[in-house]
Amino acid sequence: MLGFLASVAAALGNDSHLPEVLFGGVISSLFSILQFVFAPFWGSLSDKHGRRPVLLFTVAGTAASYLLWVLSGSFWLFLAARLVGGAFGGNLSVATAAVADVTSRTERSRAMGLVGAAFGLGLVTGPLLGAYSAKIDLSVLYPDLRDWGVNPFSTPALVALTMSLVNLIWIGARFSETLPAAARGRAREPRLRNPVAALLAVDRPEIRRINLVAFVYSIAFVAMEASLVFLSAQRFGYTASENGLLMGYLGVCSILTQGVVVRRLLARRPETQVLGFGLISSTLGLLTIGFAPTPFVLYAGVGLLALGSGLVNPASTGLISLYAGEEEQGRVLGLFRSLGSLSRAITPLCAGALFWTAGATTVFVASAALAILAWVAGRGLPQPRA
Repeated sequence: MLGFLASVAAALGNDSHLPEVLFGGVISSLFSILQFVFAPFWGSLSDKHGRRPVLLFTVAGTAASYLLWVLSGSFWLFLAARLVGGAFGGNLSVATAAVADVTSRTERSRAMGLVGAAFGLGLVTGPLLGAYSAKIDLSVLYPDLRDWGVNPFSTPALVALTMSLVNLIWIGARFSETLPAAARGRAREPRLRNPVAALLAVDRPEIRRINLVAFVYSIAFVAMEASLVFLSAQRFGYTASENGLLMGYLGVCSILTQGVVVRRLLARRPETQVLGFGLISSTLGLLTIGFAPTPFVLYAGVGLLALGSGLVNPASTGLISLYAGEEEQGRVLGLFRSLGSLSRAITPLCAGALFWTAGATTVFVASAALAILAWVAGRGLPQPRA
């Protein structure tokens, strides 16, 4: 596979960095494609049978994928582990729907901000745990375990497996069903189908429109994620540790925005206005990063972008939930999450190739243009009733 990707890189005019970018992008894309397919299915299934059983089943499946990774002595077994993880990892829509079940309409978007803050905290701490645990090679410490498929990257997978089991035990012991039986009785029969076709079949234009806004914005944001460390290394000579600090700064700013700022702002402003503020702030942040002449300006741009994304994500999730009925929260939020996964499947490859062929500024200007396009598409969205 690496040989094929190297030939693609050579055809694009770059044979130094692009093969690694493409290879990592392919693995990430396969994982996201499975999430794209399964997120609406798990959401619909939870509308029909309740959130608790679906969460138990999918978290157990996620734990199984990490166990397979621990014992993946070959690349193909590792790939199978990631595919299983992608299929069961589409359950974020179920957890989000559970939040919608237990919050009032006036509290909905602020609660989604807390979900986003928790997700951001995971994105900050997860890579740190992975980086430190990857330094422990069980296949060297215990050579006999190689016969069981234990490999140099089994330790991070073992940490993830442990956390998944803790999560599974917590759900079994403490999580009570949030969806009333009456709402389950009105839910549609879940089907595994093309999420894009399912979205187009939604009969409410406001749901289709806010999903379009969120999808276009997600492409812009993921393109930034895929390119930021390359820009900082190329333009300012950042090392891996310095890039780690930069990404940590992005995550901390996003956590503070979603956990503190957005909750106070949504108490005073409607979701549609907060969404607009976030898209404008993101546009300014992307342009600032793309043209940043110094590290200080780079950090300022990242802060603006983190503020923007911290406003956009809970506002768009809250709007989608408020537009949907009680009996279809899982399905509609699943469609929303699946489009986010689709953006993560297609964008890293495209952004990486564009970066190494057209340059960093081109990537960030294009991302800013997408953010403005999302702002234009979101103008005129109706504010849901309180």
